[in-house]
Amino acid sequence: MERAGRIDQPELFGPTLLSARLRQLGLPDGIRGVDVHDNRSVMVSVSAGDMLRVHRGYAYAPDSVLAAIIAFVAPESSRKTLTQAKHILLDFPVHGFVRGPKQPRKTRPRTRRDDLPVLAELKQRHAALNDRYFDNGLGQVRFRISRRMRRKLGELTLDEADLPTEIAISRRHLLSDGWEEVERTLLHEMVHQWQAENGLPVDHGPTFRAKAEELGAPARAERVINRRVRARLGGS
Repeated sequence: MERAGRIDQPELFGPTLLSARLRQLGLPDGIRGVDVHDNRSVMVSVSAGDMLRVHRGYAYAPDSVLAAIIAFVAPESSRKTLTQAKHILLDFPVHGFVRGPKQPRKTRPRTRRDDLPVLAELKQRHAALNDRYFDNGLGQVRFRISRRMRRKLGELTLDEADLPTEIAISRRHLLSDGWEEVERTLLHEMVHQWQAENGLPVDHGPTFRAKAEELGAPARAERVINRRVRARLGGS
């Protein structure tokens, strides 16, 4: 299928054909209908009335991407299948086909050279914890050293589709506490990552507390940083 700049042939790429293609590929019978939208923050969702809402750009998607939509909304999909479907859906460039409202450009803080060894260590420890506690089920994320955190020790950042993109660790925490404590903070944020990648609310509710207790991660913690700052382990 050739890529187009915009949807200018609705009879070929409109919601009616999209709905028919999804039905043909095995859309669950419980889905009453398909509604298209141009929302930039939620690509695929199911409303309370069992209506499937998908971004208009998926009308241009190949069958493999539409199959991922079906896997995403199918109640019997496993955690692994759900995670794979999310990545397939987010990899498809819907905004290249249908341009939504222009969004202000966000700039990321520049990585300092002296942070590079610490970032490499965080990446290595994340991989080790992922293997030990999550059976390598978590995806890769970026890492950032924050010089602005005053109360939080760590923070997980989610993208517009509520998928994890970055874990930030307080520089004060890194300087004041040893790697053992920093690793506990990292594990805390990885529990939030686990929540997000499994479609769960990213919070400190019962599911988080149960998982944190299972892994030995701190659900909440207070400690003194640089002898002046009371820090609470905050989630995302």
